[in-house]
Amino acid sequence: MLLKPYVSVVIPTLNEEKNIAELLRKLRDELARYSHEIIVVDGHSRDKTVSIARHFGVKILYDNHGKGSALIKGMYAAKGSIIVSMDADLSNKPKEIPLLVTGIESGYDVCMGSRFLTGGGSEDMPLLRVFGNKVFVLLVNLLYGTRYTDLCYGYRSFSRRALKSMKLDEKGFGIETEISIKAKKSGLKVLEIPSYEKRRGAGDAKLRTVRDGFKILKTILKNLD
Repeated sequence: MLLKPYVSVVIPTLNEEKNIAELLRKLRDELARYSHEIIVVDGHSRDKTVSIARHFGVKILYDNHGKGSALIKGMYAAKGSIIVSMDADLSNKPKEIPLLVTGIESGYDVCMGSRFLTGGGSEDMPLLRVFGNKVFVLLVNLLYGTRYTDLCYGYRSFSRRALKSMKLDEKGFGIETEISIKAKKSGLKVLEIPSYEKRRGAGDAKLRTVRDGFKILKTILKNLD
């Protein structure tokens, strides 16, 4: 007999044919303990990402307006009482999903993985990205009265109440920053847990550090009252 809660995992994808099968196999094993669904939101990949994902019987949606737009579309289409967001590049460990689920079951509205808490870490953060993330964390903590340790990391879980409260609209890579800020402004209970980011699998990262860094800064400033 499958155990509740019903967990929805949302994965934005773009040209991840060399990673998606391995990720979905691992997710299938890890999610077997839950009633669950997996939602792939594809940005009109030019490779076989979608056909491979379809072979696993997952729900497939399409959105090519950016990572944030895809993530929002997938989360609002989710049926689960707990929604988990993760990347498609094998950098997020499916074995951490129970920790994200437990955080929501314990009464938190948003549970965010942190690579900078004790027990967390990263194999995939160049020095410039580490510096930029630290600066943005300090800025958000100063401007919004938070105590975050990580900001630009997408491995997170949410209650349905959280999604309704935050009213997300960020289309690009600033989505994690928007979530962090709006969770605070909405009075939601937020928990950070240690998370270990592995080096991405095949292919190149979609994030462009300097260009997307300016967009994240814009997200931080535009949400000020």
